[in-house]
Amino acid sequence: MSKRDYYEVLGVEKGADDAELKKAYRRLAMKHHPDRNPDDAESEGKFKEAKEAFEILSDSRKRAAYDQYGHAGVDGSAGMGGMGGGAGGFGDIFGDVFGDIFGGGRPSSGGAYRGADMRYELVLSLEEAVRGHSANVTFSSLKACDTCDGDGAKPGTEKKQCTTCGGIGQVRRQQGFFSVQQTCPSCRGEGRTIEEPCEDCHGQGRVQQRRTLAVKVPAGVDTGDRIRLSGEGEAGQNGGPPGDLYVEMRVRPHAVFERDGPDLSCNVPLTFTCAALGGETKVPTLEGEVSLKIPAGTQSGRVFRLRGKGIKQVRGGGPGDLYCRVDVETPTSLTREQKDILRQLEASLDAGGDQHSPRHHGWKDTVKQFFDSM
Repeated sequence: MSKRDYYEVLGVEKGADDAELKKAYRRLAMKHHPDRNPDDAESEGKFKEAKEAFEILSDSRKRAAYDQYGHAGVDGSAGMGGMGGGAGGFGDIFGDVFGDIFGGGRPSSGGAYRGADMRYELVLSLEEAVRGHSANVTFSSLKACDTCDGDGAKPGTEKKQCTTCGGIGQVRRQQGFFSVQQTCPSCRGEGRTIEEPCEDCHGQGRVQQRRTLAVKVPAGVDTGDRIRLSGEGEAGQNGGPPGDLYVEMRVRPHAVFERDGPDLSCNVPLTFTCAALGGETKVPTLEGEVSLKIPAGTQSGRVFRLRGKGIKQVRGGGPGDLYCRVDVETPTSLTREQKDILRQLEASLDAGGDQHSPRHHGWKDTVKQFFDSM
């Protein structure tokens, strides 16, 4: 299959200057980079095609040869030429396909680096987590330098061919009987170095910027849940795609409720008389107060289940339940008259035997048997 014209590939005129070439290449590289289009052979092919065109046209010597002789004038130095140490050799192809498989920041062909992923902890109240919430998150991250368009070179200057690797981006190291091809340490695989760095980014191609993003938190999230904002992490380098931003939820402890997934629980103080005689008490739910019926003789620690009064899960399904644990409260600050009444009540209960306090009398019998056995 015949190759397309390099100017056509980049979408520029034949007389385009270096800035136009660079801008066109960055646009195509961001669009078709394999990290952004996993398992997409067509995008991978377009990325390699754009890279090859830029490598030729950004080099004045190669560009002159291409303008005069076409593809025949640069065969062997372009993207798929030969199996040696050229820019398009086997090592370069391997880098294109597998360059970022071991995580963000690893350079792929042409020295392109994927930007780092970032993490932001968003603290929510229980009410915000349950009902959903819109929040603005503010953070600092690296973005492409506007002054040099992410290139790193001072405007009006251009990068020079790396003298360490000869513009290949790869160097060979002899290790015993083996020859190992590695990314060039001087140009980090780009094949070009900066002689006059950009004054704003100091040759890095990226600058620190404070950003604010609107985040829509779905209803039902819990601590540890994450929202992934694709492409909102740190900017890539040399045409590499940006990383992602992960917003991680942390729900603050609540004054009333404890949460266990979709279920809620709370402690409900109960008066001595209500527990003994039965009645009703008000308990809180996420939708407001409801009445809870208390049967006579309710003991402290008993748990009542209110179905459907918990939390609707973020991934679907019905709401959880609310578990109310009652704590029978012992009267305090009694008057003399109240104390006399309780003593009369105690005498009356003792006269009735163990029918009024079966657990107390049963416990006394167990303790007595324990001491008798000793």
